[in-house]
Amino acid sequence: MIFLRSLLFNVVFFSWTVVYCLAIAWTLILPRPVMLVMIRFYMRSLTFLERTLIGLRYEVKGVEHLPPDGAYLVGAKHQSMWETMKLHLLFRDPAIVLKHELIYIPLWGWYAWKARMIPVKRGKRGAAIASLVRGARAMKAMGREIVIFPQGTRVTVGEYRPYKVGIAMLYDDLGVPLVPMAVNSGVFWGRKTFIKRPGLVTIEFLPSIPAGLPKDVALFELEARLESASNRLAIAVGGAATLNPNAASPGTAPAPEPDAGL
Repeated sequence: MIFLRSLLFNVVFFSWTVVYCLAIAWTLILPRPVMLVMIRFYMRSLTFLERTLIGLRYEVKGVEHLPPDGAYLVGAKHQSMWETMKLHLLFRDPAIVLKHELIYIPLWGWYAWKARMIPVKRGKRGAAIASLVRGARAMKAMGREIVIFPQGTRVTVGEYRPYKVGIAMLYDDLGVPLVPMAVNSGVFWGRKTFIKRPGLVTIEFLPSIPAGLPKDVALFELEARLESASNRLAIAVGGAATLNPNAASPGTAPAPEPDAGL
């Protein structure tokens, strides 16, 4: 039954996405807020399809930890495609850090460009960080929420991947609070998996890390809090816990990464 429901959902999901992207192409020539209204309608329609076709619902906890106005950073756990499709329902006007190559995807990338996301070219680390900071400064000036996935990619539930330095550099440069966002979506909608399982996904915002701490301390606090909360949420619905093999103490700078990831 789960296989058949997943098959039906995947067919409807991809078909509806293609049709909708074509249908709202006219918004690309209109002011950005018009397109954002249409994007939110699309995200709500996906929530309806998830609930109706696969029995997948979600709840949001800790909204009191979100600053009521102005720009701030969100360090979000990234386990599947699912949470990326909820960001415009969770925030006023999120500016999401993404790979620059995604901008070139027909239609989808054009909407991301029009929505003014923060595309980053992955290459030499210095150039990538500089590009990231420039983009985030512009979004801060607009008073937008800046959402970044600190591990740089989707990470399977139970798998450990180190937190990259990009979010620490943003925290240090922008001087805004950093809100951790924990999820357990990967238990139901796995990374690169066909099967979508019914259940209740939880998104939980944790108390913010105030601006002004040393960036290595802030990065340590983010990883400690976000991994602990995401583990708790995953275990509560039958998922696996993640063991950090490189646990360190606050104030210990992260080891240099071998690549240019952010």
